Amino acid sequence: PREKIFFDPATTRAAIVTCGGLCPGINDVIRSLTMTLFYRYGVRQILGIKYGLRGLNPTLGHKPIGLTPDFVKDITHIGGSILSSSRGPQDSDVMIDYLADMKVSILFCIGGDGTMRAAEKLTQTVTARGLAMAVIGIPKTIDNDLSLIEKSFGFDTAIEKTVEAVRCAHVEAKGAHHGIGLVKIMGRESGYITATAALAQGDANFVLIPEVPFDLDGEKGFLNALKRRMETREHAVILVAEGAGQELMSQGSIQRQTDASGNVRLQDIGLFLKKSIEEYFKKENFEINLKYIEPSYMIRSVPANASDSIYCSSLGQYSVHAAMAGKTGLLVALRNDAYVHLPLSAVISGRKIDPEGNVWLRVLEATGQPASMKA
Repeated sequence: PREKIFFDPATTRAAIVTCGGLCPGINDVIRSLTMTLFYRYGVRQILGIKYGLRGLNPTLGHKPIGLTPDFVKDITHIGGSILSSSRGPQDSDVMIDYLADMKVSILFCIGGDGTMRAAEKLTQTVTARGLAMAVIGIPKTIDNDLSLIEKSFGFDTAIEKTVEAVRCAHVEAKGAHHGIGLVKIMGRESGYITATAALAQGDANFVLIPEVPFDLDGEKGFLNALKRRMETREHAVILVAEGAGQELMSQGSIQRQTDASGNVRLQDIGLFLKKSIEEYFKKENFEINLKYIEPSYMIRSVPANASDSIYCSSLGQYSVHAAMAGKTGLLVALRNDAYVHLPLSAVISGRKIDPEGNVWLRVLEATGQPASMKA
């Protein structure tokens, strides 16, 4: 908290919007923002914007809801976002017109790099118009791949739930003759969840992530390595991040599609690997029993665990302190064990596992997989 604040709590109206994919802990952040605004500063007008940035376009008809301590007191037990979410942009002038008409002084944006880019545009529009309105970002990505940020909220919960899926895959693999458990895990461009889950559980024998390319065929290829494992140990557990092996499924001249947020739609590496493994062992006349598990949506939609709840509470509190002091165009994040203010433009997805770094070397040691599965 600052010694002096910019906004008068008696006349301040705050709004909260959640955007992008779901993630454990969103409701914890909403609750923390609401409780801190209400009890620490005496702000009584707090609006929850429905359905992401769509809710800031009045032509779409999504009315905001009032948030109070009574309304949010039990929401941390619920997964997802009580405000719901959406992907895709809206016109910044339309959104600022709507916020100004509602006399909103502070806008809290919870979302990923696309949401932070939108928040930056909103800040620029506010500045150009000379409005006294603060825009504060709270970065969200379950993949833990944001640059400059020590840890994204929801990541600890994701690991905890992913480990449950890995444990089940191991039981299935051990419970059948030549059993294979294949688990597809979230991670578009980075393998943090996949690698960390492997280290947390210790049952994985192969970890496939976007940062470390691999071949399917050939003497050094994945399928040959898997066969050697099956011949010696008679079971295997494979973890694959959703963004891994995309180059193995080339679409040729077909134009790659994108979602509403502009993200490239990935091809399904899980089903591709399942089919490839089954066809390979059939050709080798080697009987296997393969079980395929994809827990992604279950992981995204669960409530936050205790560690993430504490983290989300801190993010909400520090965001309110920044906003009430008149700070704008920034995000609150944990960096080097300190909560800091960073420019909105700092939130860029792109942090990756270093194939020569400590995390990946520990994964190789834990799994026993070949250091390289490339020819």
